[in-house]
Amino acid sequence: MDADTVMGSELRGLRQRRPDVAGAVLAGTDGLLISSDLPRTDATHLAALAAASFGLGNRVADTVGHCEFRESVVCTTTGCVVTYPAGSSALLTVVTGSTVGDLEALHEEARAVARRAGSFLDIRGEGIGATSVPDAHAPLATRTPMATLPAQLRRSSRPTWRRPPI
Repeated sequence: MDADTVMGSELRGLRQRRPDVAGAVLAGTDGLLISSDLPRTDATHLAALAAASFGLGNRVADTVGHCEFRESVVCTTTGCVVTYPAGSSALLTVVTGSTVGDLEALHEEARAVARRAGSFLDIRGEGIGATSVPDAHAPLATRTPMATLPAQLRRSSRPTWRRPPI
């Protein structure tokens, strides 16, 4: 069975079991779309936004010392968008309508779907296109001394721009 079939059935099943769910997207932590069950939204853009939301939520959780990222919830006047980690390199984003009654029940059901989808993707490990979840304690950037760069990447001593005439 291929990943699209399994993920599509999981996402459709979530929508069938939860009438308040308008759709769901499974994406890599790098923002690449894996599977979608969204009828009217651009799933590619939502996948990228989910990855950004996950990255921000992961950093915030680490900064305040609250352990591991669990979910990111955005509530609007017409519903909610919730992003859950799914395995080591994927995210499940669920879009709800305005009738979301019990958010905790939705969390339980969606986390179960995220666990199943994540373990399937972790076992398969192919075609995901995602990078693994970054270490929250890793440095944000590493400086490279100029002397170790190849000569063509080093700046020349002459400026490459000219001052415009006054």
